[in-house]
Amino acid sequence: MTGPKTWRSWLLTDAPTSRWHAKLSALYQGWLSFRSNTMAMVGLWILILLVLIAFAAPVLAPHDPFAQNLDNRLQPLGADEHILGTDSLGRDLLSRLIYGSRITLYIVALVALIAPISGLLVGTVAGYVGGWTDQVLMRITDIFLAFPRLVLALAFVAALGAGIENAVLAISLTAWPPYARIARAETLTIRSSDYISAIQLQGAGPPRIIIKHIWPLCISSLIVRVTLDMAGIILAAAGLGFLGLGAQPPSPEWGAMISEGRRFILDHWWVATVPGMAIFTVSLAFNLLGDGLRDVLDPKDSEK
Repeated sequence: MTGPKTWRSWLLTDAPTSRWHAKLSALYQGWLSFRSNTMAMVGLWILILLVLIAFAAPVLAPHDPFAQNLDNRLQPLGADEHILGTDSLGRDLLSRLIYGSRITLYIVALVALIAPISGLLVGTVAGYVGGWTDQVLMRITDIFLAFPRLVLALAFVAALGAGIENAVLAISLTAWPPYARIARAETLTIRSSDYISAIQLQGAGPPRIIIKHIWPLCISSLIVRVTLDMAGIILAAAGLGFLGLGAQPPSPEWGAMISEGRRFILDHWWVATVPGMAIFTVSLAFNLLGDGLRDVLDPKDSEK
């Protein structure tokens, strides 16, 4: 196998020679299906660009995002040395927007690690063990689902105190229940299969069955849900920042930037509009990516 066509034919074969070959073939076919979705690719490239901007923020930012210059306050779009203008303290909006992407990725990464893993653990244990364990865990899940996410996050932040770490924890505590419901539904379907019965006859205990055999089968559904939930997580974080309960000044968090700019929305609209457009763009990118992943990973998709 020495050329691109040879590698392509090897990956697209209908008769894989090993388990590793079959996994690579499935991944490549999934990538081809995903790549054919133009809007999903747009979302992917936007997020890749966001990650690159966040990592290269010290190089890309034209000014110090915290440097204040009251002589240059509320400069309009396209002003000298300030492409996106300045805020009420004369700070460069483009630089603050670039550094704010780091905070957004930080929040998204932490919530994407904490909430799905917590929901996966609760849902699979409830679905596999059943009985009173299932009843208790699902009733706790229902209690969390009964409250609007942002209202519950506000309550947790009020109890924990303002700050970006507490905001991440609060959002995670409100985001895990849907993942638990999905994992439980998948587990109820899987646990009665012949595949699990054969594993039980081999002497495998519940922890091994859940971790080694049930969790991998739940991952695809959770990945799709996580990607689609990222827009809501970003909006929740921005909402907490807007209310002064998330990242604290002078941190260039996009929600806090909108909160500061709302005082000048009529005469200096760009101060609030620029970070608002950034939130809109990233949220849209995650939704487009999630739709593409759902088409590829959803085993119930009728088109597959």
